[in-house]
Amino acid sequence: MFRINPEVKKALEENRPVVALESTIISHGMPYPKNVQTALIAEQTIRDMGAIPATIGIINGDPVVGMTPEEIEEFGKRKDIVKASRRDLPIIYAKKMWGATTVAATMAIVGQAGIEIFVTGGIGGVHRGVEKTMDVSADLQELSKTNVTVVCAGAKAILDLPRTLEYLETMGVPVLGYQTNELPAFYSRKSGLKVDYRVDSAKEFAQIIKEKRDNHLEGGILITNPIPQEFEMDKEVIDKAIDQALREMDELGIKGKETTPFLLRRVSEITGGDSLESNIKLVVNNAKLGAQIAKEYCNLK
Repeated sequence: MFRINPEVKKALEENRPVVALESTIISHGMPYPKNVQTALIAEQTIRDMGAIPATIGIINGDPVVGMTPEEIEEFGKRKDIVKASRRDLPIIYAKKMWGATTVAATMAIVGQAGIEIFVTGGIGGVHRGVEKTMDVSADLQELSKTNVTVVCAGAKAILDLPRTLEYLETMGVPVLGYQTNELPAFYSRKSGLKVDYRVDSAKEFAQIIKEKRDNHLEGGILITNPIPQEFEMDKEVIDKAIDQALREMDELGIKGKETTPFLLRRVSEITGGDSLESNIKLVVNNAKLGAQIAKEYCNLK
């Protein structure tokens, strides 16, 4: 069903830690060459922490579990790569297309491959103005049914965070905070919203994951990891940038899967690139925590 990197396959067979990474951040989340540099830094960070990285993408209709550096470079440069959520996967497979996997699609593929830990920047969620648009990311549904643990810096700050938390609660997804009681808001450490539980160590996360799997409690776990304090953005600055980007999006009539890439790009432009640098730092920070959890989880299996 998929092409798996021999290094990743061997690690899984030997119960060594593997950490998955998505490819939408490469093709649709950042400009070239920052996108490729960030992907490779995240992979190296995972290696430095003693785990094996597995970046997920679709190449000529084949889902790839563990892309090579050359394939990551190609993902950073190509302009015809489809942003792929779960619904897009069979079409992309059948048409032999290239696809950059969102959180939902990455979870679907790594769940099939038997990888437990997946690291991303921020998950999708309930969009602002949902009462008019009904725009809710497929990431939330995927978290409710796929047995993968997602490490992120919270939901993207462009979203309706209170409604996102409510949706996750309804779908039975535990939202955990790493050394925090408060949901991080992607670019900043605080949102004013509480997570379900605070967890203070990678070992404790691993124990929670094991209990969920051993007891056949289907679905994902969401681990939220605040951006390091030295890299967080001023909340007033980022909120103003998001509000401006949202107004421009409405004026341009941008909808659906194009909303998040547009908003992230415009927020970066409005903040003079500061939000992009914060985005890079939080991804690397999540990669560190993801690798630590993966190692502890392997020790319990």
